[in-house]
Amino acid sequence: MASSNSLPLYERFGHKNTLHKVMEFIILILLLSLLVYRLLSFNNHGLSWPIAFLCELWFTFICVVTISNKWNRVEHKPYPDRLLQRVPKDELPAVDLFVTTADSELEPPIITINTVLSLLAVDYPTNKLACYVSDDGCSPLTFYSLVEASKFAKIWVPFCKKYNVQVRAPFRYFTNNSKLSGHKNSSMEFKQEWKIVKDEYEQLSNKIEDAVRKSINPSDIIESDFSVFSNIQRNNHPTIIKVVWENKEGHSKQSVPHLVYVSREKRPKHPHHAKAGAMNVLTRISGLMTNAPYMLNVDCDMFANNPSIILHAMCMLLGSKSENENAFVQCPQVFYDGLKDDPFGNQMIVLWKYTAQGISGIQGPFYSGTGCVHRRKVIYGLFPNNVKFGDTNPKIINNGKSTNEELLNTFGKEFTKSAADALKGKAESPDMLSKSIEAAYQVAGVGYEYGTHWGKKVGWMYGSTTEDVLTGLSIHNKGWRSILYSPNPPAFLGCAPTGGPASMTQQKRWATGLLEILLSENCPIFGTLFASLQFRQCLAYFWILSWGLRSVPELCYAALTAYSIITNSHFLPKGQEPAYYIPIAVFVIYNMYTLSEHLRTGLSIRAWWNNQRMGRITTISAWLFGVLGVILKLLGISETVFEVTRKDQSTSSDEGTEDTEAGKFTFDESPAFIPPTTILFLQLTALATALLGLQPPARDGVGSGSLENMCSVLLVVCFWPFLKGLFGPGKYGIPLSTIFKAAGLALLFYTLCRY
Repeated sequence: MASSNSLPLYERFGHKNTLHKVMEFIILILLLSLLVYRLLSFNNHGLSWPIAFLCELWFTFICVVTISNKWNRVEHKPYPDRLLQRVPKDELPAVDLFVTTADSELEPPIITINTVLSLLAVDYPTNKLACYVSDDGCSPLTFYSLVEASKFAKIWVPFCKKYNVQVRAPFRYFTNNSKLSGHKNSSMEFKQEWKIVKDEYEQLSNKIEDAVRKSINPSDIIESDFSVFSNIQRNNHPTIIKVVWENKEGHSKQSVPHLVYVSREKRPKHPHHAKAGAMNVLTRISGLMTNAPYMLNVDCDMFANNPSIILHAMCMLLGSKSENENAFVQCPQVFYDGLKDDPFGNQMIVLWKYTAQGISGIQGPFYSGTGCVHRRKVIYGLFPNNVKFGDTNPKIINNGKSTNEELLNTFGKEFTKSAADALKGKAESPDMLSKSIEAAYQVAGVGYEYGTHWGKKVGWMYGSTTEDVLTGLSIHNKGWRSILYSPNPPAFLGCAPTGGPASMTQQKRWATGLLEILLSENCPIFGTLFASLQFRQCLAYFWILSWGLRSVPELCYAALTAYSIITNSHFLPKGQEPAYYIPIAVFVIYNMYTLSEHLRTGLSIRAWWNNQRMGRITTISAWLFGVLGVILKLLGISETVFEVTRKDQSTSSDEGTEDTEAGKFTFDESPAFIPPTTILFLQLTALATALLGLQPPARDGVGSGSLENMCSVLLVVCFWPFLKGLFGPGKYGIPLSTIFKAAGLALLFYTLCRY
């Protein structure tokens, strides 16, 4: 029998996808057949034929990339018991916890503190944890909420560990367990403590709500600490670092991990690089205070849902060969109280299940910005073949410079020793956090990064509003691998955007940032040619970075449908041609393929349809404007802006009733709603032209046919929320200004078609 020291700390399991692979190849063969048909009949048609050919060529290429992405789906299973047999709990590596928030209005403090409390209470030695909260909004409400939450944590953390509470975000725990009946622990002691903790949390919530409503002034309660927030502006203020709670007890049943509040310096004329800049400041401050070899970062709404997640992640990071294989462990983004049947198509369940698991079988999943455990060494730019930092490291020593000189140029003067210790694997940190406060202020200043490599070669990378994907790409370029870990229950739970505007804001930011990477020096093609990015991983990155570009062929294809009907021409095969059945077969088999993915994931047919419909809406709205934003940036007309997505905390219980209005599509004055509204008007106009017999005589006797009409009807069905929005009241209706602009564009298109 093998000893516990020889057994692996985690295992990797593959999935057989025979049926899906067969369907994927059938779809690919059909698309190739359609391209051959186009080429063989190129000379017999007008401009619509080459446009359709280019669109279908793009669809075929994406099909090839998708097949590559999903070819080798894998999962990972950790064995924490083996880790604890090999490494005593008090010798486990330290982990710094990062929570980022940027706007106390869009990201309410009650959400942030629940995330913080869930992290403070994870099943890991408390003396090995330190939680750093970055407040890029410099909000006194956020600081006040953390101070109050730290008091509650002193009873919440021991309560969770004493009774092995599984859900450690109190708002979820007390909402889903509002009544004690049926609880596994029915002892009188537990009931009394449960009631005390619940009452304390309600008081905490009321205090924060009162502060948010301005009924109390936080400075009346914490005057000495609150004075630093007086006379400051959100984008023009000095650094504020506050040790909210310092754990001086070590690891005990009653102790609580360190908690530090950080609001970095901001000045109007200095770039602060949005979330990437905030993450780099947290990295430097934590490097001076605790310098843990591992870092977990989450968004303010992604609370720890699985209390063992850090221990599980350690299995996969400590168990990799010589620690020179896996750079980070990425957990899927899963959402709590998601709307039934995913009406906005943003819960991404199928994407994480199939595409992410497939990419995990190549070089590893992308870094998605939250729910990820990193090696600090890797964030500092270390290569896999140089896990032991020393004088022979060719990636650090250049042009005869000494190690210290290169460290100074790379990390900055105040951070040199901390970076050297981390790269060498030393986890030295001050006995008291307050000893490093002065140095922490220096590394958080706006001018600290000038003349260093922060954001270029080390830390979170600058140059894109999707800094997460760019940072992950830079790590994969060095040859590192990553791991996708999908535990049950999910590691983290967050809140998905609800409503049309919030979903469009998020999707537009993604499309913009991803395209910025593709059209920059960070393009993954260069990573494959000149670095260590695997070719199939390059294809995977191209798949995600080109999201915005997909809007162009989809928009052209939708416009071709209306054009063909209005002009009584055709761009799809006619009924008497054998090729007539190719588009029909592609449509049927593709929808069977995607439907099977949703059903096997446990989703409903309605959820499948909502995702298909929102795929068309998002592509022709948010993604299209993401492309336009990048074009304006390249032309020097405007800069891209990091837009924060509104977070709304759901408080519905398991037994609660769902808001009947929650799944309805909402609109605002955003120009992103103009293109889909225009496409809807075009399809309605085209169908009306055909039904009323207003089409001109067909050229060469071959006019539009049934396939064009079916495509047009399908598009109207896909844009049904916009059709309802034409007549909807209030926020459920499309603004008149958007309707008039879309109608004008549709009229212009119709007029040009006629001439």
